[in-house]
Amino acid sequence: QVQLVESGGGLVQPGGSLRLSCVASGSIFSIYVMGWYRQAPGKERELVATITYGGNTNYADSVKGRFTISGDNAKRSVYLQMNSLTPDDTAVYYCNVLVDTGPYWGQGTQVTVSS
Repeated sequence: QVQLVESGGGLVQPGGSLRLSCVASGSIFSIYVMGWYRQAPGKERELVATITYGGNTNYADSVKGRFTISGDNAKRSVYLQMNSLTPDDTAVYYCNVLVDTGPYWGQGTQVTVSS
C-alpha cells in the first residue's frame, strides 16, 4: 500500500505564494512520476505539473512561469511552489504518484486565492 500526505494549502491573497508538499510512504520500489492535479468548483480535474524520477518536468500552460515543481527522491516527496497566485488558481490540489504498482492519489489540499 502507498499513502500520500499533502500539506501547505490555505488562503492567500492574489499575487501571493504558497508551497505545497506531498510525502509518499508505504511499499514503493520505484517512483516513476510525481505530480500535482487540481479541481476547481464546477470544473474537471486538470494536470498542473509533473516531475519524473530523473527530474524532467512538465507544466500546464496556465501555470508556466508561475509554478515550480520539484522532488526529493530520497525523501519520496514532491513540492509545488506557487507564485503570483490568482483567483483562477483556487482549487483542491491533489498529489499523484506513479510507482511500480500503479498510480496513487492524495486526499487533496484546498488552495483559495481571494481578497
